[in-house]
Amino acid sequence: MATKYLIDEKGRKKAVLLDIQEYARLLGRLEELEDALDLDKAVRTAGEFWDYREIREELRKEGRL
Repeated sequence: MATKYLIDEKGRKKAVLLDIQEYARLLGRLEELEDALDLDKAVRTAGEFWDYREIREELRKEGRL
């Protein structure tokens, strides 16, 4: 990827130019990273985990499934 910059009249970099495909790719990677961080946080803060079969059975007993 060739990086392109917008510069001001003094030659200082002010912005980065990306083609639309590269921008979309970076957004996708960012979303994946955010999802991974959310999952890590959920695992760290969870008190306990239930097996799917246990949850399903509990919902059936309550008449919610």
